[in-house]
Amino acid sequence: FLEYIMGGCQVNFTVGVDFTASNGDPRKPSSLHYLDPYRPNEYTRALVAVGSVCQDYDTDKLFPALGFGAKIGEQVSHEFALNGNPQNPYCSGIQGVVQAYHTALQSVQLWGPTNFAPIINHVARFAQQAAGNLATQQQYFILLMLTDGVISDMMETKRAVIHASRLPMSIIIVGVGDANFTAMNELDADEQKLRVGSEVAERDIVQFVPFREFAAFPENLAKALLAEVPGQLTEHMRRHGIAPLTART
Repeated sequence: FLEYIMGGCQVNFTVGVDFTASNGDPRKPSSLHYLDPYRPNEYTRALVAVGSVCQDYDTDKLFPALGFGAKIGEQVSHEFALNGNPQNPYCSGIQGVVQAYHTALQSVQLWGPTNFAPIINHVARFAQQAAGNLATQQQYFILLMLTDGVISDMMETKRAVIHASRLPMSIIIVGVGDANFTAMNELDADEQKLRVGSEVAERDIVQFVPFREFAAFPENLAKALLAEVPGQLTEHMRRHGIAPLTART
């Protein structure tokens, strides 16, 4: 893994945040999106814990930050830019992502359903573009998704993950709150490869953890979530015959 990083492999980190109504009214302290001036909510804590580690591998420190499941005007969106700029959804550093998340909470209406596939496919398009070009093959994409509940489009999400498993991409999912996240273990296919009918994933690219297990020590969350990424990156590169470049001096 380090051979690829030292050789200049670029890690591109994207964030997807769940803005569905099941999170609760952000103006109320019971909401998972409540912005307590004295204590960051679980979304913010998970974002900072994982993002602060990921940003060390991301060369430009510019992160596309997207939301899903919100109503913007009269339209429900499953992939909107947190900073309100769809042409340039990039935020500067993790603090920039946190700031954009806080601002988005003031300007969108929490809605639903909880559809994962659109954001997975959004990042997969960039990964596919990079993989198809010799000049950009030394790139890898990590999508961090923060969610409070059950996925509404499970079949489409499975297909999106299977498609992404052939691309330079990993998906990290953090479950926020006390919901039942059993279905997430299906995506985090540690035991057997994800399958839909005759379609089978090329490799396991999903890592899921519930934030509640790490709430007391959020720094351990990053370790648990990112444990599989180096192996996933290396496996993809080797499968596709991409050797690490000579380390830059």
